[in-house]
Amino acid sequence: MKKFKVGIQLFSLRSEMEKNFFGTLKKVKEMGYDYVEFAGYFGHTAAEVRSMLDELGLECISVHQGPDLFLEKGQEAVDYLKVIGAKYCAIPWYGIENFTDGHFDETIEKFKKVSALLAANGIRLTYHNHDFEFQKLDGQYILEKIYAAMGDAIEGEVDTCWVHYAGVDPSEFILKYKGKMKTIHLKDFVCTKLAAGPVYALIDNSGKAEGGSKEDRGFRFVPLGQGSQNFPEILDAAEKVGIEYIIVEQDESYETPCLDAAKASREYLRTLGQ
Repeated sequence: MKKFKVGIQLFSLRSEMEKNFFGTLKKVKEMGYDYVEFAGYFGHTAAEVRSMLDELGLECISVHQGPDLFLEKGQEAVDYLKVIGAKYCAIPWYGIENFTDGHFDETIEKFKKVSALLAANGIRLTYHNHDFEFQKLDGQYILEKIYAAMGDAIEGEVDTCWVHYAGVDPSEFILKYKGKMKTIHLKDFVCTKLAAGPVYALIDNSGKAEGGSKEDRGFRFVPLGQGSQNFPEILDAAEKVGIEYIIVEQDESYETPCLDAAKASREYLRTLGQ
């Protein structure tokens, strides 16, 4: 199997990043992660972030950033990403109400504007899914409908946990989209029932949160290799379609501190030759 470039989505370590930004990045590097994907900068300027990355020998491969910031601030928002060296910018969450009830075309136009702005600056727009994008709209998964409508203007950043939780085989889904993505999220979980509805807060455009209970579905995030995911099969599919970066994410850690969970995930990937 090929050697992938291994990164971590820093949302996994948000509590530590807030307390000690540089120290957490240093620990990430010491664990063996060479690439990071940001989800917030905790008040640091782009120049400060880039200086820390350069000092530690880390590379920012991607960031999670909603499209509305770029529509509001334009080039100013893009310049931050350019300074820190991001190659990709992932839409991390865009509520289902933006795709249903006649809003799909309007949302796609927004995405296309953001994609064009990013592309003019050498950055590719990607889309990070949850499970709700595997509901069907006009007979097609919402995620696949986004891919089709956007064409080359967007890449996938498949979150393998949410694909599986939605009741879809993540390896099979990845194999359908050769050339469509260079990054994927590796995330492990356990649950008692797949495709049982949201296990996180769904926040609509008015700020109202509705969501399912993780406890009701026996749902828990766990470090890689400790849950229900077949990562050897996923990585085999990733190799076949040309994935370059595998990004570890664990949305929540429970009894295990998040840094220990991140370390356990990295050590598990080494057992798979990564």
